[in-house]
Amino acid sequence: MSPVIAVATEIPGPKSRAIQTRRAAAVPKGVANSSGIALTHAENAVITDVDGNRLIDFAGGIGVLNAGHRNPALVDAVRAQLDHLTHACFAVSSYESYVAVAERLNQLTPGRHEKRTLLVNTGAEGIENAVKIARYATGRPAIVAFEHAFHGRTNLGMALTAKPMPYKKGFGPFAPEIYRAPYPYCYRCPSAGAQSGCCQAAPGYWERIFAGLVDPGQVAAIVMELEIGEGGFIVADPGSVRALATFARANGILLVIDEIQTGFGRTGKLFACDHYDLVPDLIVTAKSLAGGLPLAAVTGRAELMDAVHVGGLGGTYGGNPLACAAALAIMDVMDKERIADRGRVVGDRIRARFDAMARRFPAIGDVRGLGAMLALELVKDRTTKEPAKELTSRIQAEALKRGLLLLTTGTYGNVIRVLVPLTVEEPVLDEGLDVLEAAFVAATGA
Repeated sequence: MSPVIAVATEIPGPKSRAIQTRRAAAVPKGVANSSGIALTHAENAVITDVDGNRLIDFAGGIGVLNAGHRNPALVDAVRAQLDHLTHACFAVSSYESYVAVAERLNQLTPGRHEKRTLLVNTGAEGIENAVKIARYATGRPAIVAFEHAFHGRTNLGMALTAKPMPYKKGFGPFAPEIYRAPYPYCYRCPSAGAQSGCCQAAPGYWERIFAGLVDPGQVAAIVMELEIGEGGFIVADPGSVRALATFARANGILLVIDEIQTGFGRTGKLFACDHYDLVPDLIVTAKSLAGGLPLAAVTGRAELMDAVHVGGLGGTYGGNPLACAAALAIMDVMDKERIADRGRVVGDRIRARFDAMARRFPAIGDVRGLGAMLALELVKDRTTKEPAKELTSRIQAEALKRGLLLLTTGTYGNVIRVLVPLTVEEPVLDEGLDVLEAAFVAATGA
């Protein structure tokens, strides 16, 4: 397979810059744009901009495109749906595709108990509704979230989110009764190496944390990402998760697992929960659920989901017929093409390359992630672990110049993450990794 990257102009090119000029005059500056490019076309893991530059996409629409850009099954399903129904509002008139998506999610998500699924538009809306359901079902007000968490940009989403800049600065006051617990960020834990295993897995750890945090009897739910997304692709220690789940059950606290970015094969299993043998009370999905169309879901135990009074859940666009058609097509693709297995294969290939790069580049302090949800944390010194934010930005810029769209992340802005479509062809993946390594050489001089 010949190289797919084709750089016809500087990136961003003149046509992209012209659109950015128009954007600046029409769109608020608070809406970020990390690349400066404007796209016209995308196919699987390759994108084309208005200047004719062809790039490899390691961003994946921020984890939305596990099944690739414009998956043919999705395109066909949405085109067919356009001939029948584009909107009705499920609260007014039912349609079969909403019910079918709910049935599929009830079957696919962890646990064999009876479930119900609510469809909404975005991950943030899913989190909001999961909190509503948890509070209603338990009669308790408090919610516990974690350091480094990201759960959306709504008021409640920002309250649950940890990072102030750019997500929270200047937007308060936020929703009350939100409490923050330490996340098992073992790479930066002061106790790392001083004991065997994660300190959060130790007996009595969560009892001690809650003793100084909030009365467990007032907590409706703990909201958790098993691999932190925007906070830096930090993987939760299994022992810590088991201890937390045990503590939650003992105190009547619901576990709400945010699988918005980790779901649908990204971690090498269908859900990150499957790595932990964890059955959450409520699970929130979005992003790759509908392959690029806006759709999110809250799936949970039937007795919890049914606790809310009629009319208490819903929304005008939630479970839109076009999005539902897309989701059903994508879930078929994920089954037939064994997308979760692809997550393992792609992840193994990336990790092998990342491990080799870590041996070459001292700035790589940590290689981490589950499946194909992988990241590199960059530091100025491996001993002090001082974050190398400026270097991270330089590598991102050098990669873009060479035709690779790359995202950074992390509380300290020093993590390079990979969210390439899991359907990427191996030669395309290798070409993208070659460009990433070349960007490291250019930025570090190594």
